[in-house]
Amino acid sequence: MIRRAVAVLILGVLCARVLWTIETEWATGGPSTQVIIAPGTSTRAVAEALASAGVIPRPWSFAVLARLRGDGARLKAGRYRFEGPYSLLDVEKKLAEGDVERREITIPEGLSMFEISLIVEKGGLKPDQFLAAARDPVGIADLDPAAKTLEGYLFPETYDILDGATEAALATEMVKRAKTVFADIGLAAPGRSIGGVKFTLREIVTLASIVELESAVPEERRRIAGVFLSRLRKGMKLQTDPTVIYALKLDGRYDGNIRKADLSNASPYNTYRFDGLPPGPIGSPGLAALKAVLEPETTDALYFVSRNDGTHVFSKTLKDHERAVDEYQRHRATRAAVKPPDPAPPPPK
Repeated sequence: MIRRAVAVLILGVLCARVLWTIETEWATGGPSTQVIIAPGTSTRAVAEALASAGVIPRPWSFAVLARLRGDGARLKAGRYRFEGPYSLLDVEKKLAEGDVERREITIPEGLSMFEISLIVEKGGLKPDQFLAAARDPVGIADLDPAAKTLEGYLFPETYDILDGATEAALATEMVKRAKTVFADIGLAAPGRSIGGVKFTLREIVTLASIVELESAVPEERRRIAGVFLSRLRKGMKLQTDPTVIYALKLDGRYDGNIRKADLSNASPYNTYRFDGLPPGPIGSPGLAALKAVLEPETTDALYFVSRNDGTHVFSKTLKDHERAVDEYQRHRATRAAVKPPDPAPPPPK
């Protein structure tokens, strides 16, 4: 009996020693090694993949450790990146906890679905398939039954792209985030009164998308929103360049420039030709632009023109506006042409 107890004790000590040795064994991989584990991969196959990539020295010790820790069936599929130094236990825990490598993409405010599709490519997704998903309005039909696409509802934010993620899943996640923001600021209701005028969610998001693209300086957002709302109340055309640009994008004709002929474009998005708001959003407004439309600055200005430094000159009358346009736009090229050359450097001593 005593001999058996001693034998069991010795065996326990040996097992503990082996386990400790395995757990603290240091992997031999490089400073940055990537391994992809497919769904349904067995513990043994996971161990062999890690060993083949040079993350661990031998597969059997990882397999033994995973089974001793009860993690054999808990190892998660995904893309893993191992930054040394790390022990075998570190590697085993990483897979058991599903600490997969995350690829982030950041969607800036104001981008159209066409521009967003180019960014999602950085996350390993396909632009054409994302555009196909963005052209399906079913995800926003509950809040905007008139939507023909998800334009304006792909909320600008940073998103994690995990292995196996689809373009449709990302579009769904972006719309879900937009709905959360709408609910937080009281836009989930059918309509919202602004300055005594009731606007639908679609109209608010549309105007916010224009304000987003016209506002380079955050401090001017509410004033720009106030100008556009005043023009709408007075029945004036909005005459805003971003809508003309969007019309050209829809036609596949935008090359970075707006020509005089483009201002006569028959597209309903052309606010130089048609009254009121365009048919829908022209990009994805952020939270600040949405709030600017809901809480616009009270202003008697009806016009604004860029100073070419991100700020604008706001004017009450067309005469004052024309004067500002002359100063900051029409005569800009002339002033640049007649600018005296920089003085020549002094001759070398």
